[in-house]
Amino acid sequence: MIRLSVAWDDIGGLVDAHERFLTGALVDTDVRDSVLDSWKRCRYAGLEPRGLLLPHAPDLALDDHFLLAAEPVLKDLTASLAEVGMTIALCDAQGRMVQRLGGDRQLRERLDEVRFAPGFDASEPVAGTNGVGTALAERRPIYIVGREHFADCMQPFACAGAPVRDPLSGRIEAVLDLTCLRDDGDPAMLRLVREAAHAVEARLLEQSTERERALLAAYRRADRDTGGWPWQRESAAPGRGNAHSGGDLGRIDLAVLREKAEELLASPRRTFDEVLLSGGRIATLLRRPVIGAAGETGVAVEARVFGGPRLHHVVPAVAAAPVAVRAVTMPSAPVPPSTATGPQPAAPTGTDEGDGEAGARDWLLLVGEPGVGRLAVLARRRLELLHDAGVRIGTTLDVTRTAEELAEVTVPRFADFTAVDLPDPVLHGDEPGPLGGGSPLRRVAMGAVHEGSHLYGVGDLVQFVPSTPQARSLESTRSVLEPVLIEAGGWLAQDPERRERVLAAGIHSLITVPLRARGTTLGVVSFYRSRKPAPFEDDDLSLAQELAGRAAICVDNARRYTREHETALALQRSLLPRGRSEQNAVEVAYRYLPAQAGVGGDWFDVIPLSGARVALVVGDVVGHGLHAAATMGRLRTAVHNFCSLDLPPEDLLTHLDDLVGRLDRGEGWAVENTQTDSGIVGATCLYAVYDPVSRHCTLTRAGHPLPAIVGPDATVDFVDLPPGPPLGLGGMPFETVELELAEGSQLVLYTDGLIEDRHRDIDSGLDKLRTVLARADRAPEDTCEAVLDALLPTRKSDDVALLVARTHTLGPERVAQWDLPSDPAVVSRSRAAVIGQLAAWGLDELAFTTELIASELVTNAIRHATGPVQLRLLRDRALICEVSDGSSTSPRLRRARNEDEGGRGLFLVAQLTERWGTRYTPHGKIIWTEQPLP
Repeated sequence: MIRLSVAWDDIGGLVDAHERFLTGALVDTDVRDSVLDSWKRCRYAGLEPRGLLLPHAPDLALDDHFLLAAEPVLKDLTASLAEVGMTIALCDAQGRMVQRLGGDRQLRERLDEVRFAPGFDASEPVAGTNGVGTALAERRPIYIVGREHFADCMQPFACAGAPVRDPLSGRIEAVLDLTCLRDDGDPAMLRLVREAAHAVEARLLEQSTERERALLAAYRRADRDTGGWPWQRESAAPGRGNAHSGGDLGRIDLAVLREKAEELLASPRRTFDEVLLSGGRIATLLRRPVIGAAGETGVAVEARVFGGPRLHHVVPAVAAAPVAVRAVTMPSAPVPPSTATGPQPAAPTGTDEGDGEAGARDWLLLVGEPGVGRLAVLARRRLELLHDAGVRIGTTLDVTRTAEELAEVTVPRFADFTAVDLPDPVLHGDEPGPLGGGSPLRRVAMGAVHEGSHLYGVGDLVQFVPSTPQARSLESTRSVLEPVLIEAGGWLAQDPERRERVLAAGIHSLITVPLRARGTTLGVVSFYRSRKPAPFEDDDLSLAQELAGRAAICVDNARRYTREHETALALQRSLLPRGRSEQNAVEVAYRYLPAQAGVGGDWFDVIPLSGARVALVVGDVVGHGLHAAATMGRLRTAVHNFCSLDLPPEDLLTHLDDLVGRLDRGEGWAVENTQTDSGIVGATCLYAVYDPVSRHCTLTRAGHPLPAIVGPDATVDFVDLPPGPPLGLGGMPFETVELELAEGSQLVLYTDGLIEDRHRDIDSGLDKLRTVLARADRAPEDTCEAVLDALLPTRKSDDVALLVARTHTLGPERVAQWDLPSDPAVVSRSRAAVIGQLAAWGLDELAFTTELIASELVTNAIRHATGPVQLRLLRDRALICEVSDGSSTSPRLRRARNEDEGGRGLFLVAQLTERWGTRYTPHGKIIWTEQPLP
């Protein structure tokens, strides 16, 4: 019961909420959504709760056919409420009260005091939140009690209102309201008024059925009294027509006739039409007025088919059917009089046995009111529009394109101008956040029949003032219909300087619909109509909501895809190399192009190695999206870790292959048990190591495309590398190829997306790549541009990674090496040689530390290793000192104890250098150190 909430009202609840609302404070959690929406509309209309001026319009009346349907319902309702202090109000479609029934004298006097009486306007923009005006504004039943009324004078009452619609057109014909004192209010009032409204609507439908039966009877009487319509008699004369024998009309022909009859029924100025049917037959349609005995006016559509079947005069069994069905009812094949339901008409003039020349027959195709035919045509066109919208909207996962498709579908079939406005975060894939009247939007798409019919262009930033229908739609998340735009003060306030231009273009009505999907408001779409089409109606509002609802889902799908795409792209970019690595072995240029369908697992890297060498890596993980990007990051990190161990290329790929296999097995377990992820499912890799001292390049691959080498003389060769299995399969060893490259050669590494797609096989892609690379005078950057321009003129469906490296050489003037015998006496000579070489290079500042490092490393090699010992100095970005021997045992750094006599040499080396490590060779190992140059 309402009395509980009334007590809460008196304590402060809604009273306080209403006062806070008037000051602009948020009251979302304290007031029902429908009431809060009504309060906002009242504020937009400029209403003051303490002073209302209700206009009075005398002699208001409703149509007789509506009163005929409503009177019995109102009579029964009044009788059922005779013992209750409650009044019944019947208002027209504008919210003006026509009748007030029932209620005790005290209630009637209280209502008279606030002018809730016949003749006064109770619409929401005039009287504020109430059962009549709010039900009309919301277009649905509503219950308002006590402090929920916007106006102070209405707060002593409780009321429930419901709109009454024409069951055929859906247009609101009246509003029914029950009102009582607040203390007598009960939510059950809402059920009573809703049932009464439905009862009136049912009687309206019955009236239309009676009118149809009367029109059908009038048609039969005219046929019987006159011996057939004049046109029928004339057409039945001998020698007229061009009929020949044939079968009954098929379903397609009957459907065409039905559609044309509906259009003729809906066209008041057309009386005749011809339709071409299958088999060269022609159907002639005639539209005739029908007047019933009680003065009912309607239309009958007759059909005659020439050159086709011999048809009986058949009236479809429509007399007992609702008009909405009648307008499109026609038998799939002519029904003999003996089987047709309902009363049968008299046979037409002429006989069924006429000869071939008189074989054209007339029969009644449709009978009804012209408005019914119009509704049938509109309903079919709306269904076609919804079908086209489902097919044409959302063909891509692009937010802007989806908005453009909405505008293209609706102009000019539904509106003369359509504008789609979205906040910038939606365009970037982010959540839009709360949208209100002052939220800036971006005009993303627009369609217009007439130039100059819009305030803003595509790309403009739009900020709707709070009084506009768009701002109200965004704030209330409800659609807004403005049938007469020139009277919509809120819309006129948006841009006074431009509004005249828009109105001059003939724009007269507007529907705004918020684009909502999955509980989130993504923007707003505005539909405008100009002079020629009829203003928007209630049925148009529901159609606009359906169109916008479908488009909103597509926009949200595109937004979510954009967010995932940008997230994956950001992840991949964070995992790819940033800037250029510090090394002098090669001059590098690279390109990465994500696929049109989303980022994938293509990657590349340039990794400096010990001894001035460099590793070049290109890989490809199968698939797209976050999983592929994350997997790519794992593999790239693993390659870096393996490179820090100075593993040979074939060993590195073996370890990487084992890692991928373990990742696949581990993720497969996760899928089976937690269904969280899928395996890598495939990855390829090409790994190359280039030594600028020896100019040797060692390459190996795991299922990856062949690398290309461009010589200084512009010759192009694809290295014949053993293919090797893709990573993760295991079981097969990886083989290497070692080449000696001339200085200035270019090593070109790439992924398969560069040379292969659905329209080009690998061989033709390699041939085209060979042709493009056959230039010796290009820098790596220019080579990248030339390759992409030639092989990727358009956006690819697969990722592309391209790495071009031009080789340099570390000449003899920057390399010094000495072969040393296994004799402790050579340690002093090695120290002298190091000091002399550093003096020659002008690096005297490093002489002391380098002398100590070389002495320790050579001493360890002589004492603990076997085979020949070699000392080498390299002057690159750092000073590199290397000592090689024939042993495969690596020294280990440890902390010596105070009583130990040795074990401190390698510790000193680590403290004096920036980096140090061990590199294994086929004949032993190399201990290397790096010191930064002064």
